[in-house]
Amino acid sequence: MRRTALLGLSFFVGAFVTISSAQAQTYPSQDLHFIVGFPPGSGADTLVRYYAEQIRPLSGRTVIVENRPGANGLIAMETLARSKPDGHTLHLTAGTGPALSLALYKTYTIDPEKQIQIAATLSRQPYMIAVHANTPYKTLADLTAALKKKGDKGNYGTSNPGTLVVAEMYKAIMGLSTLQVNYKSSTDAVNDVTSGALDFFSADPIFGSSMARKGEWRILAISSADRVAAVGDIPTMKEQGVDVDITAWWGVFAPKATPKPVIDQINKWFVEVMNSEKSKAFVAQFGGDTLIETPEAGTARMLHEVKAWADYVRVAKIQKLD
Repeated sequence: MRRTALLGLSFFVGAFVTISSAQAQTYPSQDLHFIVGFPPGSGADTLVRYYAEQIRPLSGRTVIVENRPGANGLIAMETLARSKPDGHTLHLTAGTGPALSLALYKTYTIDPEKQIQIAATLSRQPYMIAVHANTPYKTLADLTAALKKKGDKGNYGTSNPGTLVVAEMYKAIMGLSTLQVNYKSSTDAVNDVTSGALDFFSADPIFGSSMARKGEWRILAISSADRVAAVGDIPTMKEQGVDVDITAWWGVFAPKATPKPVIDQINKWFVEVMNSEKSKAFVAQFGGDTLIETPEAGTARMLHEVKAWADYVRVAKIQKLD
């Protein structure tokens, strides 16, 4: 009886391996779909469309970019989680997204450990504390001193949960009473930064770098513990006495049940793309460096961040949102 059971198990395992290998050999067998959690024309959309163009010749397939905006990326992640786990539907987004949403929202429908995995990592970028180029603030210390004088008359802008956490940690650590103003998008805040209606803006690296390149904004500090090569002249918050170490990073998400040979093929494509000088220069435009890891290391990074972002939210004293 035991021998029969073992033979049955061996047959099942062998059949599974054979099916997985066959899938990998025929993959991709149809067009690829890259999901974006934000609207066309957004910073995220720009990044995903770039990667779609790079993957098309490597895969030999058409790569279709699908915008599924809403609920701070949750709709896009739910779309991925419900998709067939065959590698033809992928979600390119901030790897910190699931961890941040779990930490910030009372209800979040995705279980990162059970439903999703990282097929490839792409880049790492710090958040940015930005002011208008015409302000007198040259350092974070200058800004902090001004905000302490203003008390609760001072304010700052954010446009997504990650930038909110960074700004609130800055406030908590430095004992500031500055008030937050939330914007639907970073673009909506530009006029208020320019007019001086906002004292500072907590920016995502894509938009912040773009405004700095135009000469309209001055970046006073970045949120990573160490300087980033792409913006090596900008000091970290930590260097300037604010003990913050938060780095955003981008990855390629796939459903958890996607066969490993397929995941390995996806990883191989993106490693080739990210090792190119073209991609290094592209990522540098947005204040980041390339980040190349195995699927296992990328997934471990994502799961580690679940605890890390819970700690960040606690330090920032942010109440969970509905």
